[in-house]
Amino acid sequence: MELVFSMEQYIVGGFVAFVFALTYRYSVYKLCQKSDNKSDVNKENVIVGRKDGPPDVVIVGAGVAGSALAYSLAKGGRVVQVIERDLTQPDRIVGELLQPGGYIKLRELGMEECVSGIDSQKVYGYTLYKEGRYAKLTYPLKEYSSDVSGRSFHHGRFIQSLRQKAASLPNVRMEQGTVTSLIEEKGTVKGVKYKNKDGEDVKTYAPLTIVCDGCFSNLRKNLCIPQVKIVSHFVGMLLNLENGNLPHPNHGHVILANPSPVLFYPVSSTEVRCLVDVPGQKMPSISNGDMAKYLTTKVAPQLPTQLRDAFIEQIEKGDIRSMPNRSMPASPLPTPGAVLLGDAFNMRHPLTGGGMMVALADVVVLRDLLRGVLDFNDAKGLTKHLESFYTLRKPVASTINTLAGALYKVFCPEPDQASREMREACFDYLSLGGMCSQGPIALLSGLNPKPMSLVAHFFAVAIYGVGRLLLPFPSPKRLLLGVQLLSSAYGIIFPIVKSEGVRQMFFPITIPAYNRGASVVMKSAMFDMIT
Repeated sequence: MELVFSMEQYIVGGFVAFVFALTYRYSVYKLCQKSDNKSDVNKENVIVGRKDGPPDVVIVGAGVAGSALAYSLAKGGRVVQVIERDLTQPDRIVGELLQPGGYIKLRELGMEECVSGIDSQKVYGYTLYKEGRYAKLTYPLKEYSSDVSGRSFHHGRFIQSLRQKAASLPNVRMEQGTVTSLIEEKGTVKGVKYKNKDGEDVKTYAPLTIVCDGCFSNLRKNLCIPQVKIVSHFVGMLLNLENGNLPHPNHGHVILANPSPVLFYPVSSTEVRCLVDVPGQKMPSISNGDMAKYLTTKVAPQLPTQLRDAFIEQIEKGDIRSMPNRSMPASPLPTPGAVLLGDAFNMRHPLTGGGMMVALADVVVLRDLLRGVLDFNDAKGLTKHLESFYTLRKPVASTINTLAGALYKVFCPEPDQASREMREACFDYLSLGGMCSQGPIALLSGLNPKPMSLVAHFFAVAIYGVGRLLLPFPSPKRLLLGVQLLSSAYGIIFPIVKSEGVRQMFFPITIPAYNRGASVVMKSAMFDMIT
């Protein structure tokens, strides 16, 4: 009898679950097909797509975020106008490493082929060097398909590949022009003013304007509270190694030098990028030779012998470039008709290579949210979805931002002994392997971007550092140093967390806009499965 009763439970439960699933799928389908009776736009135009008439969206900037979003929205049937200041191939020394989490987002957008045909290199992790020792950290990729890894490349080649992919759709209009201002009416953004390639003043109108014009944005002041801080400078060179490979092929190399880190990673099958971090807002002059002297006497002796000769040889050639490393927390001013994206909206130190990953994750969130708006002229509905974007992006973006800021401060310590002990503890903790390395590298790679996990590992490093000091026999001096180490850890991470927003980062479910947006994204995903 018990067996029969148990079987009856399974049968009834299975039937109820089937009916519920069928009903839910049908309701999602009807929701996605529903048309607003007040809409001025024909529903077929949204679903099938069109290429004539005024744009549904104006995107300012055709970098990573702008190009990816243009392709994603146009693929959904929107007419997209992209205005980019310079459509020639960019030449930058950053934005050359896409973490595995970023590649997964690229694949979600259907743009993974953009890393092909540009001599990009697969990256499977990092090798940390410190005073003759090294620790190899490999991305936890066993659960993913064979194509998932990090990718490194020349930045400009990747950008051009993204632009070509977006421009391949007939309802994407990409043109060169310099946007000078937003067009606002009664607090709502209606479009932009810009100078076209011929220098003519032009206005273009659209229900939605997306600003992603990069770190030098001149429009962000209208849409956020800009708090841009120059943390340090990267001094960049391209090396041609004798054997064509780094000591650990297909890995980024991070040398924990004093006073700050040095990075090496491949950007093609024959070239390796070297980035030397110079802390502070000022750096030695490149033009008068001070920088060459600094690199030769201060930095070169701290590099592994396999890299030192190529490093010095490139210094002697004189092809040295620099770029400021900026940090800016996301502090949006929600404005009807407009949204900020990419480096125009949020920046973090590029040490961890998380910038493009955050941008692509934001594009996926925004794309899924905007699917729920059949008519962008529905200002009220559009505004609600844009408000949800700012909260839905927070857990992932804040994890990467906090990790970048905290890791840079640990790897570039203050002169006090507690800060130096924290860096030593971090290296030793990562060298332990297992979850001590897999957890942090999963965070850094974007494969497990969870704020709670980040904080747990950060303080595990601090506690491990205290344990190193107190064993085998604690002394008053070491005990005091342990307290200072914990205080230093607190002083590193909590100001960053505070700037990101404690509630948004750790308790987003308590925010109505998050729950509303999460529901829309889930329905969007369900509709994808149905169709």
